[in-house]
Amino acid sequence: MVYCCAFLVGGVLMGFEMLGSRYLFPYFGGGIGTWASLISTVLCALAIGYFTGSSIVARHPSPRTIAVSIVIAAAYLAGVPATADPVMARILSTIGDGAWATLLASTALLLVPLTLLGTFSPIAVSLLAHKADDAGRVAGLVYGVSTIGNVVGTLLTTFTLIPTIGSRAITYIFALVLAVCAAALFVPAPKQPLKGRR
Repeated sequence: MVYCCAFLVGGVLMGFEMLGSRYLFPYFGGGIGTWASLISTVLCALAIGYFTGSSIVARHPSPRTIAVSIVIAAAYLAGVPATADPVMARILSTIGDGAWATLLASTALLLVPLTLLGTFSPIAVSLLAHKADDAGRVAGLVYGVSTIGNVVGTLLTTFTLIPTIGSRAITYIFALVLAVCAAALFVPAPKQPLKGRR
């Protein structure tokens, strides 16, 4: 289940980055400055998420901890279609359309949900690595599965979803996918029977 969620969370994460360009385009254009702001915001969000996840590992590493982060990210995404246009318009009217404006717009759109999703991988590695010798193998698997999800999310969003159903509907779908992942992680894993018992 954790590996499955790693794939889905990775897909939503990069899919929403691609979607971010559609929310910013009417106000700030689709030039290299907009993409630099989006990519920089995503990388900062992931760095903050990784650092936060690594500190959570020392205190409360559990599937439910991951689920809480994912469900908050889902709620944030669910609010984006209704709030994005007023926020972008306010930034444009007060700051303009320069570098600081596109950075602020990207931050408002992406930083919170992607930071929350960034906590997933370090906590997942902690949960799946039952001994120190497993850590490297498990980390490689978690980040590998997540990266495959990144690729699928990027391509699916760009070439299929955006031309077919539009940005706002996709955002709601992403929020739903995250909510399903959170619900799955809230369900306790079945207990393994003790050896020797029938």
